[in-house]
Amino acid sequence: MASPSDFLSLNASPARIKKGKLFKNGKVFRRGMSLHGPLPVCTFGPKASTCPDVSPREYEMDPNDQKLKWSKPPESVLVIKRLDTETNKQFVSLVTWLMTTLKMIVFVESKLLDDTNLKGMQDFFPVYKKLKTNYSTNDIDMVICLGGDGTLLYAASLFQSSMPPVIAFHSGSLGFITSHKFENYQDTIQNVRSGNAILMLRSRLRCCIYRESVNGSLNDGMEGKETHNDKPNSYLCLNEVVVNRGQSQYLCNIDLFLEGRRITSVQGDGLIISTPTGSTAYAVAAGASMVHPNVPAIMVTPICPHSLSFRPIIVPAGAELKFTVSDNARGPASVSFDGRPSIDIMKGDFVTVRTSVHPTPCVCRSNPFDDWFDSLSECLHWNSRRIQKDLVLSAQDLSSLYS
Repeated sequence: MASPSDFLSLNASPARIKKGKLFKNGKVFRRGMSLHGPLPVCTFGPKASTCPDVSPREYEMDPNDQKLKWSKPPESVLVIKRLDTETNKQFVSLVTWLMTTLKMIVFVESKLLDDTNLKGMQDFFPVYKKLKTNYSTNDIDMVICLGGDGTLLYAASLFQSSMPPVIAFHSGSLGFITSHKFENYQDTIQNVRSGNAILMLRSRLRCCIYRESVNGSLNDGMEGKETHNDKPNSYLCLNEVVVNRGQSQYLCNIDLFLEGRRITSVQGDGLIISTPTGSTAYAVAAGASMVHPNVPAIMVTPICPHSLSFRPIIVPAGAELKFTVSDNARGPASVSFDGRPSIDIMKGDFVTVRTSVHPTPCVCRSNPFDDWFDSLSECLHWNSRRIQKDLVLSAQDLSSLYS
């Protein structure tokens, strides 16, 4: 039976692929080109998993099978809080309950403890010194977010490989992907700890920037491997990677490739390459379709293209996209990953985008379908309109209508 590593060939560098075959340690591996893209890793952090006993050849991405399983009860939790005063009370109640009732080890970021408003709260003093700030990603069994969608995006950016299950409580402006209500936080967390929860595996994009060196050869510095997550030119994106003209006054001119084939040149304000989760963010504002997070796909959406016929497209999750600044471009381009600070790319540089094997496992409020359509209705008011009044006609009107 094939092992999962047989299917994770999207992590290989272009230099190690010859005539469609991947060579790894002297062995030939099949490249995972399929509608499902690369086989997602079904372990999340040190203790959580889904479908752990299913072999790769039998694996199907059925959202109803994504039930959370623990090898051991979770003992540690990372709490990510939006830096504002609105969530301070919620945060204090949450961490106090986690530490005193559940006896869990609670990690937070050190900058959170510098908040003077938080430290001034009387209820916070008893637990202040018990919070831990020094952690590695391997120390975390689960993640809890207090805030909006931006808080969840930030939490996902902290885990550039396997990410533990995340419970996102809505305390922000929109809350499209943070569906849980804080009023029920104790029941929600207890259900998750007991394994009574379904995960929505939100795919992420592995983006690598390759720079052209002085002598004209390409220098990636990391060989495009997923395991090299500490390199500054490798990024995991939950929403999208955006290439635009940045501070330049000229049109963005970008060559776009799919599986090594040049498919088009982008002339306009830029391009959005997004996950299904990101299809309802910047991409939908630029005219993309809204795609359910369980659909294995990558969305390609132009930003204000200088062409009437440039429509958004959807490609399989197993494909590799690459973009570079065109030779006839009048200026450089700027790249941003999930809204993080922009990075300039020059002529000769290129960026590869692939679906990562490490998704973000979000705990569902009910199930992947109800959660998503509830968010469409509540947050975006999708297809919301007034209902037409009943048509009231007299008998004479009815006879004339059907005569």
